Amino acid sequence: MQEKREQSELKRAANLRGLISWALLLIAVPAVILYGIYGLGDRKYLLVSMVLLVCSMLPFFMLFEHRKPQAREMVTLSVMCAIAVAGRAAFSMIPQFKPVAAIVIITGVCLGAQSGFLVGAVSAFVSNFFFGQGPNTPWQMFAFGIIGFLAGLLYENGPLKSSRLSLCVFGGLTTFLLYGGIVNLGTLLISGLPLTLPSFLTVCATGAPFDFIHAAATVVFLYFISRPMTEKLNRIKIKYGLLQE
Repeated sequence: MQEKREQSELKRAANLRGLISWALLLIAVPAVILYGIYGLGDRKYLLVSMVLLVCSMLPFFMLFEHRKPQAREMVTLSVMCAIAVAGRAAFSMIPQFKPVAAIVIITGVCLGAQSGFLVGAVSAFVSNFFFGQGPNTPWQMFAFGIIGFLAGLLYENGPLKSSRLSLCVFGGLTTFLLYGGIVNLGTLLISGLPLTLPSFLTVCATGAPFDFIHAAATVVFLYFISRPMTEKLNRIKIKYGLLQE
């Protein structure tokens, strides 16, 4: 009886953490970005980026409500961020052909939705110290983060598989539609153009070639690195009990 009660309490706590994660990542983060545009005149994008980092870290650290975080967990996520940042810098000579979305998707699938969002947001923020911080940084942080969060969420609930085909299809679609749509919306709001459907479609049409290259790059990188990286991350996760609720 006592064991069942404890399991029920743990399940309720996990559900509560899930709801708070959804609220922080899907409500608080967009609200912070919009406040940065309309409340701060789009001139405090570094401050907005730092607030987004805090928001993205909170759901991750909620995983440690009942235990202390382990150094190996922090190191693993730091390595994933470093790989994403280094990969983006390594392919800087090819516009939009970057492996960041692929790394973020693999992180979400192997280490969980909150970890996927965290790695996506941090990777975008840190890599932009090389590419240049600007008003688009918060939008890129949110776009990469939400791809990682969605990858982890869909994998945990079944629709997304760890197979190469499933990851490539998911990566191509989310990079083109989700990342492209979010960044294009940010471009529209930053530009000062009227917030109308024709204006948004015009911005999307202008950015479509770049979004297509980005999506194609994500598919290519997932095709070649998804299997070895998922195998290694899953082995590490099982061996050391990483990021277990």
